[in-house]
Amino acid sequence: MFRKRAISLAALLLMHAAAVTAQAEQAPARDEFYWLGEINKATAVINTDEGLLDKSLAPHIAAGVAKVIHDGNQPGAKRPSTVITFEPLMIQAAGMDVTLLHAGRSSQDMHATYRAAILRDDMLRLADQLDKTATTIVKLAQQHEHTIVPNYTNGVAAQPNSYGHYLLGYAAALDRDAQRIREAYARVDLSPMGTTVLNGTSWPLDRARMAKYLGFPGIVDNAYDAHQIAAVDHPVEVASIVTSIALHAGSFIEDVMTQYAEPRPWILLQEGGSNTYVSSAMPQKRNPGLLNSTRADASTAITLAMGPVIRAHNLPPGMPDAKDVSDNKEMIDSAITVLKKWDKIMNALVIDQKRALEELDSDWTASQEVADVLMRKYKLPFRLGHHFASEVVEYARANNIKPSDFPYDEAKRIYAETTKGYAESNGVLPMSEAEFRATLDPVAIVNDRRTVGGPQPVEMERMLKEANGKLAQQSEWIADQRRIIDSSLAKLDRDFDKLLPKQ
Repeated sequence: MFRKRAISLAALLLMHAAAVTAQAEQAPARDEFYWLGEINKATAVINTDEGLLDKSLAPHIAAGVAKVIHDGNQPGAKRPSTVITFEPLMIQAAGMDVTLLHAGRSSQDMHATYRAAILRDDMLRLADQLDKTATTIVKLAQQHEHTIVPNYTNGVAAQPNSYGHYLLGYAAALDRDAQRIREAYARVDLSPMGTTVLNGTSWPLDRARMAKYLGFPGIVDNAYDAHQIAAVDHPVEVASIVTSIALHAGSFIEDVMTQYAEPRPWILLQEGGSNTYVSSAMPQKRNPGLLNSTRADASTAITLAMGPVIRAHNLPPGMPDAKDVSDNKEMIDSAITVLKKWDKIMNALVIDQKRALEELDSDWTASQEVADVLMRKYKLPFRLGHHFASEVVEYARANNIKPSDFPYDEAKRIYAETTKGYAESNGVLPMSEAEFRATLDPVAIVNDRRTVGGPQPVEMERMLKEANGKLAQQSEWIADQRRIIDSSLAKLDRDFDKLLPKQ
């Protein structure tokens, strides 16, 4: 009876091999079913080698596992996602002996393992899209290294800046998100297998070898922690990363949206496609649909990221509420959607440099530089210089005068009045007219910055180089992690195939 069944299964495996070849480019999804199959394959190999499974039974049991995996990979087939729904299929395929694989195992550690494996894959997808979006931002930063625009604080125009420098600020923020992914990934990328329910087993399982077959570099050390505590920590930690990404995207979008309230914005989306749409009632309006939808998606991502925290709150250890694969996958997918659409926004931006300079000349974002120069070159206390610059701005606004048109004689008068009583000053503005006007030039202000990390050309070149280097390292890290997992699973396939009945 055993021999007939084995031969029948061997024939099935030949068909399976042909199907695998035909579907080489359509690998099965690494879902719960997939990882339950891999765990069973690894258990069969390891326990046979360790003498925990009778070698004479191994071919038959392995063939049964292979049949369940083969059947589940067929188009439209059911793919059970729990141990208690997966195991009956193995019993049906190979008889009750197949449950010998369950030595020293529990649905607790098996589910914790596939949750970690799936979360690990999803984190790499998130890291990959983050890298792509950040790459687009850095490329645009390089293109706009010398594009001078207003920057805002407290919702008010504050200082002139290089738009490239501004974008590198967001690139730096996304680099921190990439760091968070790598750090969290290292904690997720540990195998809980072999810990059973919460305190291990009397079976001498080779946990380290199991971890290696499944692409984990190590094991969760404490058996209680493995799925009672760590399995809840993981989605909560990833939720914080999703939140950070969504906040960064929302911040950028709101900054752009501010311009849409202006009659003549200096930054807009390229019209047409899914970027903008015409109002149904007002012909002049071009609504920034892409900005609106991405902002809504960022809000959705934050909402979903709150889920693991709320589901884990005030629960005794081991409860499954915060561990659901589909919920956590949806949360990560929401962040990926935000990053994809943010990338699209970056590629749709239209920046009018001439209009940006007009905007700078319509307000007094260069006024701080006047105070700085008076203190740096002429030793005037900053607060006096600040007061002088403030009085200049007050006069200009009251008389509707732009910085480029401000009368030098009025500057001298105001200086004399504001420094009156200061013993170290003779009341004469020490800046020549040419210097006074140059000090109000936004382009000169940006180029003359001396701060490390500032927008001046030398620092921009340094930061662009470093940003590109970090992006390359992140891309290499993602590829390395995927290679580790893929090569481990390929090794498992080769070793498992050796157990199958000889044809």
